[in-house]
Amino acid sequence: MYDCDFFPFFGMPHGLGWLFMILFWVLVIAGIIAIARWLIAGSSRQGQDTPPEHKTPADTLRERYARGEIEREEFLQRLEDLNEL
Repeated sequence: MYDCDFFPFFGMPHGLGWLFMILFWVLVIAGIIAIARWLIAGSSRQGQDTPPEHKTPADTLRERYARGEIEREEFLQRLEDLNEL
């Protein structure tokens, strides 16, 4: 039906198939780079949503008291000891 010499590359007239092949590979490589950057950026952003915690010894003491690890008297005594420092 069609002569191969008339549509030599991917059915494109006058040999323009190479242009579309280059465009195809540029898009494939750009897609791979975009996915890689997205994955790398996603893994580096995981810890950035919450600010870093800077706990004081008194904060740790309050947490232990809240969990029931120490009694009220011990909590008050240790808090007083920390305030003396």
